[in-house]
Parts: sequence; C-alpha cells; structure tokens
Amino acid sequence: MTAINVRQCTSWLLLSLLATTLALTTGCSSKRYATNGSNCYAKAVPTSGEGGLAWGDTLSMARKKSMNNCMRYASRSGGTPNTCQVVQAQCKR
Repeated sequence: MTAINVRQCTSWLLLSLLATTLALTTGCSSKRYATNGSNCYAKAVPTSGEGGLAWGDTLSMARKKSMNNCMRYASRSGGTPNTCQVVQAQCKR
C-alpha cells in the first residue's frame, strides 16, 4: 500500500515540476521573440483580409518578407492577396 502512495506522490511531484517549468519557459519565450537580431521591419496589408508583419536585416528584406506574408495570410483569410501594399517600414537603428 505504501509503495503505491509513494509512486502517486512522485508522479504528482514530477507533473507539478513539469507544469511549473513550462509556465516559466512560456513567459520567457515571448521576450526572446521581441528581441530578435533583425533591425528592420515592414507591415503590408491588403484591401481585405489579414496582412503581414516581418522583420529583416535590411529594409528591402523586411519589405519582401512582409509582402510574402501578406499574400499568404490574405489568401488564407478570404481576402485579396493581389492588393497587398507595404504601409509601414523602418529600421530600429
């Protein structure tokens, strides 16, 4: 009887530890995304549907990526991918 209780407590303890670790890791992962190494970003939007935001090492790379994302997301959301335009683009530094 005691061996079963010890196993149950051990499994609950390990499960709690795993949940705590995942919760702490999830909190830190959003910070890592916000501080990526790319300096420039661009945002492209279609006349209808979802647009796309992208980061890149250069302004032209960010523009190209955001246009690609815009076309992909607009077509997935039932929008008009051929009307995508970059509406904002700049570099941090």
